[in-house]
Order: sequence, then structure tokens, then C-alpha cells
Amino acid sequence: MFAEDVDWVLNWPVGGHPAVPWIRPRSTRAEVADHFRAIADCHVPEKAAGSASRILVDGADAVVLGDIRQTVKATGRPYTALCALHLTVEDGLITRYAVYEDSLTVAEALSERPGGS
Repeated sequence: MFAEDVDWVLNWPVGGHPAVPWIRPRSTRAEVADHFRAIADCHVPEKAAGSASRILVDGADAVVLGDIRQTVKATGRPYTALCALHLTVEDGLITRYAVYEDSLTVAEALSERPGGS
């Protein structure tokens, strides 16, 4: 579903976060696939969920508002992170994927120490 070249944006600090292995710059279809594999590897699949409360479309652009619910394999900690996703679809392929999420909640759930890094 992704174009070969993707405008990839995550709202994390430039340096990412050491406890969150999937956070890094990406720009190709192969790197995007790696992103989703890394997320799957870190979470309990049967406890993954999410919802979309709003989907707004304007031409080639769409914004999805919702939440992500996961449970971290390594820590056993569940988390819910509110998020917004901005997609651009051109010629049937996703060319922009920008995620704005509650990154502190995600980082704390993945951290070895309760309450954060």
C-alpha cells in the first residue's frame, strides 16, 4: 500500500527514544515494512487494538483521529496512546504517513523502569 518513496513523519524528538526501537527516520517502502515488523515484535498481538473516532478526507489527504492500544511484551505493561494520522494517497499508494501520538505514554510503557526512562 506504500509508494516506493514515502514522506515519513513521527512526532518524536529527533534522537528518538532508546526504549522504542521502531522510532527512526524512514523513507522507503522496505523501511516502512520494517517499522511495522518492529512494532509487532515488541507487542502482544492478541492484546493489540485501536479505534478511529474521526476520518476526514480532503482530496488526496486524509486525517484519522483515534487511539492505539497495545501491551508491551518485555514489560507486560498495557498502554493507550491517543493519535492522529495524516495520510496522502496518490495513484492508489500512500506517499505521506505522518503520525502524531502520545509518545510519552509509549516510551514509559516500553521503559525498563516504571514511570519512564
